[in-house]
Amino acid sequence: FYLYLFNFFFLTFQRGSDELNMYGNSPNSMTANGSDSKKQRLDESPPSRVLHIRKLPNEVSETEVIALGLPFGKVTNILMLKGKNQAFLELGTEEAAITMVNYYTAVTPQVRNTPVFIQYSNHKELKTDSALNQRAQAVLQAVSAVQDGSSPSSHQGVLDGAPPPSPVLRIIIDNMFYPVTLDVLQQIFSKFGTVMKIITFTKNNQFQALLQFSDPVNAQQAKLSLDGQNIYNSCCTLRIDFSKLVNLNVKYNNDKSRDYTRPDLPTGDGESTNKDHSLLGKYTSDSIFYGDVQRVKILYNKKDSALIQLSDGNQAQLAMSHLNGQKVFGKVMRVTLSKHQTVALPREGLDDQLLTKDFSGSPLHRFKKPGSKNFQNIFPPSATLHLSNIRDGVGEDDLRLLFSNSGGTVKAFKFFQDRKMALIQMSSVEEAIQTLMDLHNYDMGGNHHLKVSFSKSTI
Repeated sequence: FYLYLFNFFFLTFQRGSDELNMYGNSPNSMTANGSDSKKQRLDESPPSRVLHIRKLPNEVSETEVIALGLPFGKVTNILMLKGKNQAFLELGTEEAAITMVNYYTAVTPQVRNTPVFIQYSNHKELKTDSALNQRAQAVLQAVSAVQDGSSPSSHQGVLDGAPPPSPVLRIIIDNMFYPVTLDVLQQIFSKFGTVMKIITFTKNNQFQALLQFSDPVNAQQAKLSLDGQNIYNSCCTLRIDFSKLVNLNVKYNNDKSRDYTRPDLPTGDGESTNKDHSLLGKYTSDSIFYGDVQRVKILYNKKDSALIQLSDGNQAQLAMSHLNGQKVFGKVMRVTLSKHQTVALPREGLDDQLLTKDFSGSPLHRFKKPGSKNFQNIFPPSATLHLSNIRDGVGEDDLRLLFSNSGGTVKAFKFFQDRKMALIQMSSVEEAIQTLMDLHNYDMGGNHHLKVSFSKSTI
């Protein structure tokens, strides 16, 4: 009985699996998602809601293959050809399949960090026997339940084929009987794509982490495959959801946080970020709220000192009166008026070690427009910060976590009625200055950049 079905099964799909041998005769053949001489030319392959996926890594799971199609619509069937490292994926509509192929024309699809190839199949639908395909069908039924809305709403971005909401995952470890390190998380999640940043922390006596992928699709694949799985036998269960944050702000590379794109970051163990003199210009121009910085020059022989040119003398006087004596990076900042009227730019071709920078075209200038309301909101540094341009859906917990991970302690928080603005109180003025420098203009996604300024109010 089973042998007969197998032979029938093989004959039914022999043509599909033999598609491998039909392509590649033309050196100019086009591909759906990358150059591959064996792939069918697009003009010889009419669109179909069945897609042929090749060059899958060994031991790939059905869930990982299904995850490739979830952002584009409902997945209605799957056939795994594990001996050939191939699969067939059937989507609910031909339009969804076309969208998926078009997307992966520009973005190379990856499974476990391995590029795979996707093309239209000659089959218009998959007819599989559930007795031979039990595991795949069980996985498909579970995913279909999620797509139909019968599972909890935590499966955001899956229900209606909407794009994944964020490349950042929030991870909670339940039943943590053994320690879970940052390196363990990186090793597990990197199978699904490039892990860019990780921040670990403890909240409500639970070990948690924020993990940022380079692509939201990778985050969705990891969430679908790993949510509810155990890291170790019968313990350390992963609970995964999308974070409302779309970009993590990592200050230190140590055992609690890591930015894999910035190996030059300090460890935070007494190592001050002001050793990197290029940061001083960034912080000064991005974060001064008493004038529009035009140019910055860090002194060659005294790199803890700088000349800062503002738009006019009134702005310079205002900045000096508010910032002189404030602590930055653990040191008291001294601000005086300079005898120089302008900061000279280095001669063309002269290497000044990035000590001079021109910010005259910065989009962050706040006082360009005469009579701007920004002139009415100039206050001395305080422990309470005013936040504005907050993205819809971002809650108090998200913002508390964002500011805490910047190295401070959040003492109090209060949303304004419209929830697009808020007040957040740090434990000290120095912490407020530091978090303001780190998070002003922070990218919240959806063309929302967080605006941070000092407030005269208290919470």
